[in-house]
Amino acid sequence: MTRTTFAIGGDLEVRRLGFGAMHLPTEPEEARAAAVAVARRAVELGVTLIDTAHMYGGGGANEELLAEALHPYPDGLLITTKVGIARSAGSGEWERDGRPEVLRDQVEQALRRLRVERIELLQLHRIDPDTPLADQLGTLAELRAEGKVGRIGLSEVTVDELAEARKLVDVASVQNRYNLLDREHEPVLDACTAAGIAFLPWRTVAWGDAGARAEVAAVAAELDATPTQVALAWLLAHSPAVLPIPGTAHLGHLEENVAAAGIELTPAQRARLDGLGDTANGGQA
Repeated sequence: MTRTTFAIGGDLEVRRLGFGAMHLPTEPEEARAAAVAVARRAVELGVTLIDTAHMYGGGGANEELLAEALHPYPDGLLITTKVGIARSAGSGEWERDGRPEVLRDQVEQALRRLRVERIELLQLHRIDPDTPLADQLGTLAELRAEGKVGRIGLSEVTVDELAEARKLVDVASVQNRYNLLDREHEPVLDACTAAGIAFLPWRTVAWGDAGARAEVAAVAAELDATPTQVALAWLLAHSPAVLPIPGTAHLGHLEENVAAAGIELTPAQRARLDGLGDTANGGQA
């Protein structure tokens, strides 16, 4: 049977099927109220891992939404956030920015917005090529030493970047684009699995494209499930280090996603799905 929990960093146990908060709208008021209801329902359904970031909602608005919905947080709930992307003063566009002062400021903002004294898992949203990696990770390590960060993760990294980062800090998690039909980062997942590092795939269901594949539809029919649930069940079965974080702003889709944790693929079904991977490219999370 597929293991349902994973200990991030070896000691922070969460249920493997989490929730990505990126798609939760923060305005207008009616949409915000619906988003609050979705976040609360996720926790009611047993989700203990929720992913957000400084840039979601525009400079911390998504973090504030989660705090509004869920604070004071129930025991065992992990809200992980990401730093390292900031609006350019010149263009106004979101760009990689791993300068120590930017990372430190975004962490301080996250602590205030999430209403916590420590971020148990903080991920570097993207490596900034214009700032030495040692400076970026060194800043996060300093924040950890100060007690403001518990564990450090990365996002959208290669195998070589992961290896280089691990020379500088203990890496607890990696968040890369990955799903049933898009396995460009399979080598990164393999490295994480071997090292016991949590792998948090985003774009977990290929924007619904999985349902267009005859093999996925066939397996879904056999299991009396949806193609989305099959795609999530495959992720959970593929590696014990995978912690999917499907996101939605709709209660029905949320309940469909969470129910995927209870679906068990047979070895034959897994083998059929294993042959579907490709390296289609995606966007940003």
